[in-house]
Amino acid sequence: MIKPNAPWIDPITKFANTSDPSKAFLALDLDGTALLEDHGKVFISGSVEQGVRALYDLKMPVVINTLRFPLSVMTTIGEAWYQIADVPILTVLLNGSVLGYINCSKGRLDYEELAVFPLTHDETKTMLEGIAQLVKAGIDDVLFFFYSRDWKEGETLWTPKAERLPELQKKFVSASRVISGSIEQLSDELLRREICMTSLFIDRPEDTLMAYQHSKRNSFFTTKGVNKASGLQAVAAKFKLDPSHALGAGDTEMDTFLSEVGFAVIVGEAKLPFRGRKETIRVDTPVMLGELITVYAELIKRKANA
Repeated sequence: MIKPNAPWIDPITKFANTSDPSKAFLALDLDGTALLEDHGKVFISGSVEQGVRALYDLKMPVVINTLRFPLSVMTTIGEAWYQIADVPILTVLLNGSVLGYINCSKGRLDYEELAVFPLTHDETKTMLEGIAQLVKAGIDDVLFFFYSRDWKEGETLWTPKAERLPELQKKFVSASRVISGSIEQLSDELLRREICMTSLFIDRPEDTLMAYQHSKRNSFFTTKGVNKASGLQAVAAKFKLDPSHALGAGDTEMDTFLSEVGFAVIVGEAKLPFRGRKETIRVDTPVMLGELITVYAELIKRKANA
């Protein structure tokens, strides 16, 4: 039972009563927002499941907006989410660079692309130059992940140190491939594909990297102007929805779409610069987020029946 004195009751009630349900939707980050983890197993928060199911029952669109790649979403929570929705699952993936649906046909999940925004060759070459600079400087603790437009390729991880391959294969079980080779070989891998997103991780303290172009220990790269916010805008435009009437939830600085939605929910303690167009609130856990979504669905239902 939801406590009537929850601090977000009045703001969500006002938002539900003043927004247009025909233009509304839920935009939801996954990790740290809608998902819980227990002993390495990731699953949907039960309360989030309840709230999302209630919105689907009202025919309100739900958009999963995550850094994850299609295969990752499909293999971790795809089947469980499909049991909630029983309709194609609308997604904004890879930091806004891939828009599409997860479909279920004859018991098997598939991905249907709606739009894609890959890196240009010039952007890829600039990124390769930065990686080459790091390796040349002796910073070879580089882990470089890339994701092509062909979703069936999944995640590829490259390291300049071939001796690390066995270790990395065991550690990063989500990767479809773990490879090593020269910068020239990596360049060939990238330039013969349409690459949607890359991620560069350097397993070394930041204070040893400040002299180099790619100084952050973990950086994500998409084509210019593409992120979770632009992805959400594109989905909204395609389906004639209005983000200012949407409820959105996220938990990290990557969740730029929180500034696009009308009602933004920050999950956890992170200090984020994003503010919803009409309201911004904070909840402690995915469980509490699910409670809020459930109340929101109840309010929309009452409004429709009034």
